[in-house]
Amino acid sequence: MKTASTPRPKAARETRVLDGRSLGAAIASIAKAIKADQKDAASIAIVGIQSRGVPLAARLATALGSSTGKKVDVGSLDITLYRDDLSTVGTRPVLKSTNIPFSIDGRTVILVDDVLFTGRTIRAALDELVDFGRPSRIALAVLIDRGHRELPIQADYVGKALKTQRGDMVDVRLVEIDGKDEVVLVRR
Repeated sequence: MKTASTPRPKAARETRVLDGRSLGAAIASIAKAIKADQKDAASIAIVGIQSRGVPLAARLATALGSSTGKKVDVGSLDITLYRDDLSTVGTRPVLKSTNIPFSIDGRTVILVDDVLFTGRTIRAALDELVDFGRPSRIALAVLIDRGHRELPIQADYVGKALKTQRGDMVDVRLVEIDGKDEVVLVRR
């Protein structure tokens, strides 16, 4: 008598998309593009989305400050309570900090995230950000744009665009959180 075996799930394949050097180059490229677009560095504020957008925002602010000679305000945003899927996150979502210790009124705010996918994280971030004031402009900078948008949201500044399949994962690893800098595409 033969028994049916359970099919094995396909093994995930990891491909390094960016190493530490190319990740740094992508951030420098974004900073250069922002500097070219924004003539007045003093009017720029950079806000990173928790969690990996925060260290990326800090790095971007440092790069802009170095190239302009002016300090760039940098803050952080925790969008957990603004998510449209909060009920599916769990009964006790983990909250991180939102810290915007400066006025955003009348300024250009560069919102920073690690990966742009469906656009839902950015929608939540926009909802929260306008609770802090009325910027003259909000721009979006992302390290990776992987496509598959569900909302009409597009990044103004992109470190690298990737062609992905919907079921793929893009894993951004940063020294500040993960101990090393790299971006890995995980195909299933």
